[in-house]
Amino acid sequence: MITIIDYGLGNIRSVAKALEFLGEEARVSCRPDDMLAADGLVLPGVGAFEDGMRNLRELGLVDVLEQQVMDEKKPFLGICLGMQLLAEEGFENGSYKGLGWVQASVKKLDVGDTALKLPHIGWNDVALKKKSLLFNGLGEDPAFYFVHSYHMACRSADILTSTCEYGEVFASSIQSENIFGTQFHPEKSQRDGLAVLKNFVDHCRS
Repeated sequence: MITIIDYGLGNIRSVAKALEFLGEEARVSCRPDDMLAADGLVLPGVGAFEDGMRNLRELGLVDVLEQQVMDEKKPFLGICLGMQLLAEEGFENGSYKGLGWVQASVKKLDVGDTALKLPHIGWNDVALKKKSLLFNGLGEDPAFYFVHSYHMACRSADILTSTCEYGEVFASSIQSENIFGTQFHPEKSQRDGLAVLKNFVDHCRS
């Protein structure tokens, strides 16, 4: 059973439908008990860093998620904002504390004086930097769908599993032990995205 964390932000139903398409059982919930019962956790998200952290706190989910993910080592996948919230801090319309599970901060994409616009919306190839089970069975340059203006700036390249370039090179996926994150939206990325979700579910089973 995969629990998709419903904290009021993001395209949660799209993630649930993608998992259902794969034939996987998924529960959408904001109840702490469902976090405890899950074999794996998925935190989607579209929106502001501040709103995401506030909603998790108000729902009483921060402590139970930390216990399940950091202490019990339950598999966890953060998608887009869900990945960004793993950082120590975010600088979107101010400075806000994140979950702090990875050594990173969240900053606005620097597109410089180019004609590139924000948010970054659309398909991009990603460059695989480190072996990650999320990309099992995919080619060297898989393509995924992005919607974001901010990115995770990692303090160490050790957790970087892929990068993408839009004005600057940024982290498009990370892995730190049982914690996985994708800046792209696998649930909107057709074949390659479904493969990423399937690989995560298979890992939860194992």
